[in-house]
Amino acid sequence: MKKQLFALLFALVPFVALAAPLPEQPHSMTPDINDKESLQRGMQLYVNYCMSCHSLEHQRFSRTAEDLGIPQDLMEENLIFSSELAYNDQMHIGMQPGDSENWFGVAPPDLTLFNRIKGSDYIYSYLLGFYRDPSQPLGVNNNVLEASAMPNVLEPLQGVQEMVCAESDRPMDGAELDPLTGKYQSCEVLQVTRPGSMEPEEFEEAMYDLTNFLVYVGEPSRLQAQAMAPKVLIFIFIFGVIAYLLKREYWRDVH
Repeated sequence: MKKQLFALLFALVPFVALAAPLPEQPHSMTPDINDKESLQRGMQLYVNYCMSCHSLEHQRFSRTAEDLGIPQDLMEENLIFSSELAYNDQMHIGMQPGDSENWFGVAPPDLTLFNRIKGSDYIYSYLLGFYRDPSQPLGVNNNVLEASAMPNVLEPLQGVQEMVCAESDRPMDGAELDPLTGKYQSCEVLQVTRPGSMEPEEFEEAMYDLTNFLVYVGEPSRLQAQAMAPKVLIFIFIFGVIAYLLKREYWRDVH
């Protein structure tokens, strides 16, 4: 019996490891998949900056348009760029895995379920974490995923971000106290040194929208579930009242 119990516990170890929470990320965000304007902006960013490499194979243009309130003609005119893709098609890309692996060293993953695996804080922090690093093959790095193979396609929007040293009177993440100056010093601070087309706050809002869209894509049925939830609760309440009244009626003669 003890051997069987030990074997069962040993078999559960991998599942416990998979269920362990991810490390805390530099940035956090609270998704709101009911904000359709945010989801629409996020989809526009995804199609223009991400979809050349990253597919959404488990999501259809038509389903996205229906959920986000985008008319079919606008979807086809502004968000479906390839003549090989139709309104009811899945969101595939033209890049072949073999070619992308030769160019980047690894094939870019499909992002349909990426939020379900990594979480919104990871994605949001990753999008904000690119910085110039001449030691890397593509000249950029990421403070969330070291030596990332992804180029910083968002640099025209954000601008050039670099890892700089900074001093502060208050403790910072990764900072050490300098006994001579009495200040905290950290050389892991990201700072935009050359502005892009967006202001920092505007870029953070854009990355929120993009992350929010990926949260929706990971579980699009949640929108329908949330819309149906009040009706289900009302039905359960009414059914409960009827069941209680029937119970009283049936048990009246027993007592």
